[in-house]
Amino acid sequence: MDFQSSIIRESSTMETLEKQLICPICLEMFEKPVVILPCQHNLCRKCANDVFQAANPYCRGSMVSGGRFRCPSCRHEVILDRHGVYGLQRNLLVENIIDIYKEEGTSRPLKKGNQPMCEEHEDEKINIYCVTCQVPTCSMCKVFGAHKDCEVAPLQNVFQQQKTELTDGIAMLVAGNDRIQAITDQLEETCKSIEENSRHQKHSLVEQFDRLYAILEHRKDNMLQSITKTQEEKVTFVKDLMRQYKKHLEGSSKLVENAIQFMEEPGIATFLVTAKKLLQKIIDASRTSHIPKHEDGFENMDQFSVNLELAEETLKNITFGTDEEEIEEEVETEEEDEAEDQANGQ
Repeated sequence: MDFQSSIIRESSTMETLEKQLICPICLEMFEKPVVILPCQHNLCRKCANDVFQAANPYCRGSMVSGGRFRCPSCRHEVILDRHGVYGLQRNLLVENIIDIYKEEGTSRPLKKGNQPMCEEHEDEKINIYCVTCQVPTCSMCKVFGAHKDCEVAPLQNVFQQQKTELTDGIAMLVAGNDRIQAITDQLEETCKSIEENSRHQKHSLVEQFDRLYAILEHRKDNMLQSITKTQEEKVTFVKDLMRQYKKHLEGSSKLVENAIQFMEEPGIATFLVTAKKLLQKIIDASRTSHIPKHEDGFENMDQFSVNLELAEETLKNITFGTDEEEIEEEVETEEEDEAEDQANGQ
């Protein structure tokens, strides 16, 4: 019983060892020489060269050395020097283990699973390949069955051919994945560049509009000061006129009171002596030509009216990329429109 358990454990151990000696590309036991990648995974040199050729199609059949490909096991990038695949270090330890394994007669073919049987002939194993129909079949089908007029080939030949094609397909897919990854990385960088450029342009646009706001605010303050200054000058002038007229009015009122009182003078001679001088004062007081007067419309402030329609239209038409040529075209279009309007008016 113990002997049987030992055999089972030994068989399980050998199967585990076989799995460790299988190339991930050709799915066969490593063939000499075995190369070790920087990521510590192993490949047959031929398989490594196939992966390299698929990842670097422009180097195929040329003397170009160097290049890069990704490990099929872990996707680690392998960078080759001028020696190419032949510059990779050989894994002598794995080669020696394979030699010992084979010399001791303990190596066995890879586990193939149960041999499938023909569906038409249940007692016949599938042992040939119909090249015409592209399906595996049995000898009875070739001699008597549905494939008697078809071209057939040994399973081993088709097996090696399709395994080679599958290996090339895997290598091409790996290379394609590398290219897609490179494109994805480039697109990510493009997104970052777009975001960075957008932030820069937004900051620049805000700065330009802030300068425009500052110019408008400064201009508004200057124009308000001009209006305020003119207002103060006119109000000061009018108030001075008011003072002069009030002063003249006070003098005239006082003269009226004196004249009324003088009218009650009983003495004729006394009245005549003073009346002439008083009459002259009244005549002088009735005159206001010596007091300056303001012009008609002096109170108007229409000179400070501002027409901002053109400026508003210009601000509304602010856009990106406006250069001198576009401005000149707009000016020419406006001039042509004005000329047409004048011609239609005539």
